[in-house]
Amino acid sequence: MTEPAAAPADDAVRPGGLRRNWHLMPRAVDYVRPYRRQGAASVGLTILLALAAIAQPWPVAFVVDVVVHDRRAPGWARQLVGDGDRQLILLGAGAILVLSLATGALTVAHEYVTTNLDLRVVFDLRSDLYRHALRLSPNYYDDRKVGGLMYRINNEADNLGKIVLFLPDTIQSALTLVGMLYVAIRIDAPLALLSLSVVPFVVLSTTFYANRIERHVRRTRKSELAMLSIVHEAVAMVRVIVAFGRESHEQHRFRRQGEDAVAARVSLTLREATFRLAVSLITAVGTAAVLWFGAHQVVEGRITAGDLIVMLAYVAAVYEPLRLLTNTVTSLQQRLMALRAMVLLLDTPPEVVERDGAVVLERAAGRITFDNVSFSYPRRPNTIRSVSFDVEPGQSIALVGPTGAGKSTLVSLMPRHFEVSDGRVCIDDIDVRDITIESLRSQFSIVLQEPLLFSGTLRDNIAYGRPEASSNEIETAARNANAHEFISRLPDGYDTMLGERGGKISGGERQRIAVARAFLRDAPILILDEPTSSIDSRTEGVILDALDRLMEGRTTIMIAHRLSTIRHADKILVIDGGRLVESGTHAELINKGGLFRDLWEAQMLKTQRVEAARRAVEEAALPSVEGGHVAPR
Repeated sequence: MTEPAAAPADDAVRPGGLRRNWHLMPRAVDYVRPYRRQGAASVGLTILLALAAIAQPWPVAFVVDVVVHDRRAPGWARQLVGDGDRQLILLGAGAILVLSLATGALTVAHEYVTTNLDLRVVFDLRSDLYRHALRLSPNYYDDRKVGGLMYRINNEADNLGKIVLFLPDTIQSALTLVGMLYVAIRIDAPLALLSLSVVPFVVLSTTFYANRIERHVRRTRKSELAMLSIVHEAVAMVRVIVAFGRESHEQHRFRRQGEDAVAARVSLTLREATFRLAVSLITAVGTAAVLWFGAHQVVEGRITAGDLIVMLAYVAAVYEPLRLLTNTVTSLQQRLMALRAMVLLLDTPPEVVERDGAVVLERAAGRITFDNVSFSYPRRPNTIRSVSFDVEPGQSIALVGPTGAGKSTLVSLMPRHFEVSDGRVCIDDIDVRDITIESLRSQFSIVLQEPLLFSGTLRDNIAYGRPEASSNEIETAARNANAHEFISRLPDGYDTMLGERGGKISGGERQRIAVARAFLRDAPILILDEPTSSIDSRTEGVILDALDRLMEGRTTIMIAHRLSTIRHADKILVIDGGRLVESGTHAELINKGGLFRDLWEAQMLKTQRVEAARRAVEEAALPSVEGGHVAPR
């Protein structure tokens, strides 16, 4: 296997730092709008917490100044408890207790509101990502690793809540800073300004760091996403890995990628720690300067010891958010980068879009028209070229041709899994682009080459196209698909859990469940995309018998690999290089002597060789009689 490819374009972020991603904030705020009340409550509690933080050091200052330094107590305090030292100490201690209880209660309320808000906005974003991912064309996933998309939806969506809550936290820090600065200036303006002298250095260093850390964040994120993609791919391909004995190779591949991810994370963590150390030194210088200058002010009698305690408490309270900011810069950077990738996913337009005024198609008669249809994949131009044909209601049409001729792509244009590049596809003479997507796709039952089942019960898988179906309807569909007998032999019958991708039953049994699902769907148009190509001859007969019943009364488009299975098709269309090169009945095409006859003769010759080899093996194993004794040949 090849090494993980480079991260896709939606993960690429040009250098530029935090400021490059700030324009994403309005997209984050949009998810808060439905929860305005919780948002307003969060802001209100934030303001109250800021006021509580401003009041926090004052009881200590009161006790130091009034009791320790024997200053006259304020009038309100004397009226409340009198002039006694014990009463005044008790007042200060009580104020500390009340403030602590109030702060604790506000913190609990704030945690409740913000957690509720966090989880709801994240769930809304995750739902939007999931819904949008289901609307994107299969082309979108060709160049992208599914593991990365899963990680984005399941894990990275959590970053939105942290980004949203970053705003109230910032508001709280700003309000606390402004309030403390106002009080500090009232106490001693020079000392207050001195305490703020280090703030520009912290801001400059933070900006410098943020603008240069992004490439390291990007490298770490890319490496960790690559690890997840390796795990997802290995789990999906575990049978192939075991069959080829490549467990050690895959383990080595995972370890090699993991070493790169660990190295990237360690390097990023070291840079974070170094930056935090630098900021801590800057704030330590500020604290030391305030203590040195403030102590001289106390000695000179310009401020009291209590005032100095308040100033030092405010300095610590102001510097702490600055230190915490250094811890959050990197995480905020990663969250904004994750949000950027999610926004790019949400802004990726689906190729198939419902037109304004699209009509709802009731049950179709089943007439299909391809009118000069062309289609190109982004990297495969001219996949389908000017194809035109008509299918009457109830007809069975077989598409044949070499591998890669465009048969499956042609069929995918009918339910608009892809959008035609030119021409038009019509159902009952209505352009499929003029029909609502839901009602258009309800006209089709599809049985694929690989029977794709979910990990639920057999009952749920059969009823997937009609969840409201009754137990009798589900059982009838299973009988028509020749599946009821083997289901009944299972210990839990229709309630048997299938496991991941239906792994608990055989391939032929999975295909019969897929046929039963199509029976229950009861759509007027049936698409069979080589449903027996990977099944043994004995099981093929059972499934073909079920498919014959399924085709009755329906317009059927079948892609055939085994040409012997399409003898009775009303019309055979031969596709080669994206073009319709021949059409007619089986007999007409054999007599014509074109590509279909070549394919038929090649397959018949192969079948004859296989049959001859099988007979030779059987004859070699038969016993012979020699001298009255049975002896092997």
